[in-house]
Amino acid sequence: MKDALTKQKTFAHSIDKVWKAISEGDEISKWFIQADFKPEVGYEYTFTATEENGGTKIRGKVLSASPYILKYSWRVGDTEVDTTVSWMLEEAEGGTKLTLEHSGISQYPEEAATEMLGHFDKGWDMCILGLTEYLTNEISQPAH
Repeated sequence: MKDALTKQKTFAHSIDKVWKAISEGDEISKWFIQADFKPEVGYEYTFTATEENGGTKIRGKVLSASPYILKYSWRVGDTEVDTTVSWMLEEAEGGTKLTLEHSGISQYPEEAATEMLGHFDKGWDMCILGLTEYLTNEISQPAH
């Protein structure tokens, strides 16, 4: 059973802009999911999906938050399994390289682990697409 998913993307934005987009609750709420989140070690956050997306709550605790690495536990709904999500940013030629890793998925019972791996894989692809669109459309455009 595969235990971790890794996604990478390079953005044509400064590392500070990408960091702000992934680490501040107000920013996360604009491109991902309603977020009560602060990049402070020990902060117990809640992400809440919209009703049309099932209203699922994701809860966890910030484990590490030092520019430019953010790591937090991830518990979906009423499951009893904590996995770990890590965001790592590096300056790259012309922008910022993001590496996202979601690990600990094999802690789910066997069949559920396979199902969750598929959900997380698709979900993180959509997440990175949303972040890409947000950075491109919201941050790249001059204020009017």
